[in-house]
Amino acid sequence: MSSRAICPVTKDTCIEGCLPAGCLRQKAAASLDQTRRLTVVLPWPVSANVYWRTRVVKGVAMTYVSAEAKSFKSEVQWLLKAAGCLRPIDGRVSVSMVLYPHRPQDWQKRQRKLGAAWDDGVRSIDLDNAIKVTLDALKGVAFEDDAWVRKITAERAEPDGEARLVVTIESIPVPTVQEAFALEA
Repeated sequence: MSSRAICPVTKDTCIEGCLPAGCLRQKAAASLDQTRRLTVVLPWPVSANVYWRTRVVKGVAMTYVSAEAKSFKSEVQWLLKAAGCLRPIDGRVSVSMVLYPHRPQDWQKRQRKLGAAWDDGVRSIDLDNAIKVTLDALKGVAFEDDAWVRKITAERAEPDGEARLVVTIESIPVPTVQEAFALEA
């Protein structure tokens, strides 16, 4: 049985078996620092239509984040930390998203009838809604602010089982002044 101790990275109690082999969380953080790339599978995003709510109080409209949105954001942040993202990636980042809708029970029937376009009628969140909601949930954990996101790619994939969102966050190196001048010459 392994001993429980305080993790030097997270300042939490380390997970069972973590310390004798070296801190697993610390190794994950080091891996993230070297590659500056993180891929994580997230739950199906909350629709932007339910993400924000508006309430009128004494004639003043107030917009706030809904309980569903807070729950989604909390789960995303927990999954990122579990994947080794213990601090935000500094500077410019690229975010790639692949949205997998839930595969309906009658998918084979649809596929026989409609061929390759069978999944066009599968209910799914709009990509633009998924992007905004996901960036908001990633902010502060994967990257400091969504102002640092310089490139976004998103696609809706063919449903292959459970609904999910696969996100890859990667740092974008800033060219040095000398590299920029060399490109102009």
